[in-house]
Amino acid sequence: MNNTIAIQGIKGSFHHQVAKEYFTEYQNLDECMSFIDLVNSLLSAKSDVGVMAIENSIAGSILPNHALIDFHNLHIVGEYYLTINQNLMVLPEQTIDEIFEVHSHPMALLQCQDFFAKYPHIKLIEDVDTAETARRIRVQNLKGIGAIASEAAANLFDLQIIEKQIQTIKNNMTRFVILQTKANLMDLNVINKASLKFVLDHTGGSLATVLNIMKDCNLNLTRIQSLPVIETPWKYSFFVDLTFQNYEEYKKAISLVKLLTQDLKILGEYKNALV
Repeated sequence: MNNTIAIQGIKGSFHHQVAKEYFTEYQNLDECMSFIDLVNSLLSAKSDVGVMAIENSIAGSILPNHALIDFHNLHIVGEYYLTINQNLMVLPEQTIDEIFEVHSHPMALLQCQDFFAKYPHIKLIEDVDTAETARRIRVQNLKGIGAIASEAAANLFDLQIIEKQIQTIKNNMTRFVILQTKANLMDLNVINKASLKFVLDHTGGSLATVLNIMKDCNLNLTRIQSLPVIETPWKYSFFVDLTFQNYEEYKKAISLVKLLTQDLKILGEYKNALV
């Protein structure tokens, strides 16, 4: 192991914040400008572990990341929930009336739509990372341009926050998953959450049957997301998160669900971060 964690974005990003709060033994960062770069960092063994945002309480699931985890056979070994406060920051001594563009990651822009509806003169520009946009404003001395990012990014790049917590819903959280190329060997008494992927035909009652099995085995479905199987029309992949108290009941459910589905894959078994 080279003691490296891959994050999407740079220092000052929310991924960086998760890395600092979740890990203590990792000292090196691989700053990746895209999620596919993060995946490649893991696959090439440049990093040992990765942090990837998977869903937000305002904007919903990040669907391409589900597909990346599945396609590249990555393993979810943990999760972390981070409260996200989005802040509008600029070079010092500017007002919001002087700002004509705001750059940030698409998810950050989506979380702040209601705020910017009050300022129609500001054009919103999608960018690769929250902290990277903040860094660029400082390095290139970009006046008239703002960034949406964390307070840590403002402090790191010496920018002035002119509006704090501009996200639409103040209780804004993002769920991050911790990824490795191999599953962790974890005490079965600790495991109480799992992420699954399976495929169903577009036939009546197929999903209901699977969900009933989970219910009968005392599994709590916390999230379900469907994606079409591109190669096969009218088939759908379902990505499911579920929690449980008894690992044996969970394994029983898996054995039954496997009989009724196609391509059942356990994406990860880990500890529920909310318990």
